[in-house]
Amino acid sequence: MSPVDRAAERFRRLLDQPPDGVWSAPGRVNLIGEHTDYNDGLVLPFALPHRVAVAASARADGRLTMITVGDDGVPQRARPAAVSDLEPGSVTGWAAFPSGVAWALREAGVAEGGADLVISGDVPAGAGLSSSHALQCAVALALLGLAGVVPDEDSSPTLAEVARWVQRSENDFVGAPTGLLDQTASLCCVAAHALFLDVRSGAREQVPFDASAADLEVLVIDTRTKHSLADSAYGERRRGCERAAALLGVPALRDVPAAGLAETLAALPEDLRPLVRHVVTENERVLTVVTALRAGALADIGPHLTASHTSLRDDYRVSCRELDVAVEAAVGAGALGARMTGGGFGGSAIALVPLDRSDAVREAVSTAYDRAGLGAPRMFTAVPSAGARRDA
Repeated sequence: MSPVDRAAERFRRLLDQPPDGVWSAPGRVNLIGEHTDYNDGLVLPFALPHRVAVAASARADGRLTMITVGDDGVPQRARPAAVSDLEPGSVTGWAAFPSGVAWALREAGVAEGGADLVISGDVPAGAGLSSSHALQCAVALALLGLAGVVPDEDSSPTLAEVARWVQRSENDFVGAPTGLLDQTASLCCVAAHALFLDVRSGAREQVPFDASAADLEVLVIDTRTKHSLADSAYGERRRGCERAAALLGVPALRDVPAAGLAETLAALPEDLRPLVRHVVTENERVLTVVTALRAGALADIGPHLTASHTSLRDDYRVSCRELDVAVEAAVGAGALGARMTGGGFGGSAIALVPLDRSDAVREAVSTAYDRAGLGAPRMFTAVPSAGARRDA
C-alpha cells in the first residue's frame, strides 16, 4: 500500500471519517551541489519516488491534531495545540516539524485554521534523504489546501514562497539552520529531470536526467548511520562560511570567483580556506554537470561526483568512515563516480553505476562494509520522480 493510501486508510480508521484530502511530497537526492545552498549557490537535486503523505481535514475549533503511524502500525499522537498558540520552542520532537509549518503559515497570514493530520511515509528516516522536509512540504500543501489556497507559478503564493515558509518553519521554529535546497526540491522537481536551482535568484531549470535510458542507474547507499556531531558541525560550517564572506567583503561565498582562487584563499585565516575552496569548486562542478546533462552525456558526470566527495571529505570535512567506505567500494567495483549526499556525518552516498555493473557494485559495497565491521547498508535505485502534489 502506498503512503497516500495508508494515510487515507488510517485517517478513516483512527478518526472514523474520511479526510478532506491527501497531499504528499517526496524525499530527495542531491546529485551534486552540497553545502552550497546556504552560500547563495547552485544545486542539482532530484526527487525520489519515496514520499510522505498527509491525510487532512479542517477543524472549526482552530486546533491542530497530529498522528503519525510507522511501519509497525502503532499510532503516535502529538499533544493537540491551538494554532494561535504555536510559538518557537512550544513543541518538541517529531511534532515540531508539522507544528512549525502551521506556525509559519499563520505568521504569513495564508492559513490560520485548525486541522486533523494523519501522516504516513516511506522516505527512509535519518538517511540524509530529506524525510523531514518531505513531511513539512506535504503538511504545507495540506494546510494551504484546507484553506483554499493552491500554490501557482503565475500568482502568489508560488512554490518558491511555500519553500521559504517551510524554510522559516525549520530555521525559526525547529531551530535547524537549513538552506533552501531540500524544500525547493521536494516542491518543484518533476519526473525524469534534475532541478538546476540558483538559490540566490530562485531561477530553476528542469534538466533531463533519465539514467536508465543511458544504461545507468543512480544507486543510493544508505549507511544507516547518523553521527551525533552532525547538527553542531553543520552550524559551525555555516558560520565559518559567513565569516569568510565577511572577511572577503562579499555577500556570500557564491560571489568568490574561481579564477584567482589561490590568491583569495591566501588572504584568509587558515581554518576558513578549505570551506571557501569547497564552496567555490562545488559551484563549478554543478555547472559542469549541468552542461553534460544538457548534452545528454550522462556518463561524463561520474568523475565530478567523485571529486565532489573528495572535496566534502577533505575540505569541508563532513564525511565519515561509513560514507568513505561506500564511495571507495562503489568506484572500485565499476561505478563511474560516487559521493556522499546530504549534510554528511552519516546518511547516504550515491553512485552512478552502469547497469551491467549494478550487481557487482552492490556486492562490493556489502563486502566492504562487512570487512570493515560495519552494519549492512540499505541500497536502492533512485529514479527522478514528481514533486509535491495533492493526491486525493
